[in-house]
Amino acid sequence: MAGSDITRSVADALQYISYYHPPDYIRSLSHAYTREQSPPAKNAIGQILLSSRMAAFGRRPICQDTGLVVVFAKVGMDARIKSTASFADLVNEGVRQAYLDPDNPLRASIVADPLARRVNTRDNTPAVVHVDLVQGNQIEITIAAKGGGSENKARFTTLNPTASVSDWVVNTVSTLGSGWCPPGLI
Repeated sequence: MAGSDITRSVADALQYISYYHPPDYIRSLSHAYTREQSPPAKNAIGQILLSSRMAAFGRRPICQDTGLVVVFAKVGMDARIKSTASFADLVNEGVRQAYLDPDNPLRASIVADPLARRVNTRDNTPAVVHVDLVQGNQIEITIAAKGGGSENKARFTTLNPTASVSDWVVNTVSTLGSGWCPPGLI
């Protein structure tokens, strides 16, 4: 496989996920819309569905926060990549091409040195790249664009063995308030 195939696949996948929600998500949201009894909640779900449709037809990002790129790759031990670049470099070039695409530029929000100067890289690199070596000669790449809005409401804890996970979740979620992108799914 040519290294350029990996780069192009990453770029194409990032453009695709920027304007299409997964079908199962749309089905679930549509089902929730038909069941919802509260007019304000039904209206909010309807707005999300309409926005999703507009993004898909217009081929424009669903959200202004187009995320930190996270790549999960399964690379067959017998796979051959024709390139002098590393796998991570091929992926990052795909990220660069996707975020700088003149037909649908995506918002770059990655900083080169998050603990010091915090200078935006302007092309959303580097991606977070996870590679698992597997049997065979195939390469499988799964891409996610992790938006920062959900991080604003993320919480972590260490529970005692006898503590209830569900109680902790219910108690924690009730303290979060607003500020995340709708819909908040748990």
